[in-house]
Amino acid sequence: MSKIIPVEDAVALIQDDDVVAVSGYGTNGVPDKLLAGLESRFIESNEPNKLTLMFAGGIGDGKDRGLNRLGHEGLLKRVIGGHFGLIPKIEKLARKNRIEAYNFPEGVITHLYRNIAAGKPGAMSRIGLETFVDPRLEGAKMNEAAQEDLVQLLTLNGGEALYFKGFPINIAFIRGTTADPEGNISLEKESLSLENLSLALAAHNSGGIVICQVERVAQNNSIDARQVRIPGILVDCVVVAEPQFHMQNYDEQYNPGLSGEIRVPLETLEPLPLDEKKVVLRRAAMELTPNAVVNLGVGLASGVGNVANEKKSRTGSC
Repeated sequence: MSKIIPVEDAVALIQDDDVVAVSGYGTNGVPDKLLAGLESRFIESNEPNKLTLMFAGGIGDGKDRGLNRLGHEGLLKRVIGGHFGLIPKIEKLARKNRIEAYNFPEGVITHLYRNIAAGKPGAMSRIGLETFVDPRLEGAKMNEAAQEDLVQLLTLNGGEALYFKGFPINIAFIRGTTADPEGNISLEKESLSLENLSLALAAHNSGGIVICQVERVAQNNSIDARQVRIPGILVDCVVVAEPQFHMQNYDEQYNPGLSGEIRVPLETLEPLPLDEKKVVLRRAAMELTPNAVVNLGVGLASGVGNVANEKKSRTGSC
């Protein structure tokens, strides 16, 4: 039987007190149709209630889209996330102690998905030691409503580590580009592969439900097997989204350069405006050396590559 179903039927599978984990990063790869469907169900019926929401990257536009759609009192009981800066509606609930709010490191959350998929009780990491994540300080708790200890301090081989508690994931919201009726998913137009596969494994191996949003459906056995990134055995149902709910990111419907279909000629990139930010970026770029391996973060740091490219374009070298 086909796994393609309406969004109303998909979100009707979510029950009170379920743990719902969502893939996405910032404005990229957001399963907006599923989030909008869950919001509509709650507004119309006041169900489901007391969900635990989990996510790694901050998923939203800083206003109404993404996880902001779930920022309703009563819908959420607990939130465990890696970044809250783009979801002010949930952040507001946390500040008012309307939800239990925890802030785990983003990478720890993705590893926790993999460990849940493997049947492990949790994840250990040294990331977060001597920060607010450390239980000797705040234990990743963001407000007074967060009372349960989800992070423990361990001693291993004479060194310290943090243990992050695992738990079953009842519902996974993931996203792809193309699905066939059996639920095989490809990601050819997505800007990031994200934690889609590990999250699907975590929910499936927890006995949960995996719901995937796509933009189109292909005939059975027509997706190149090499392009299948999430096998149908892990996917319970598929929802086809309209274009406005399936933008590659919140700035563009689709950019082939972001999906890796093409490489954009660097000389066609517009130079950044000369302002105080660019001065900082230029100073940072002065630290680059030939053949160096560079890890560029998000935010201001992501512009270092732009100014380095401008320098190369003018001089023929970097």
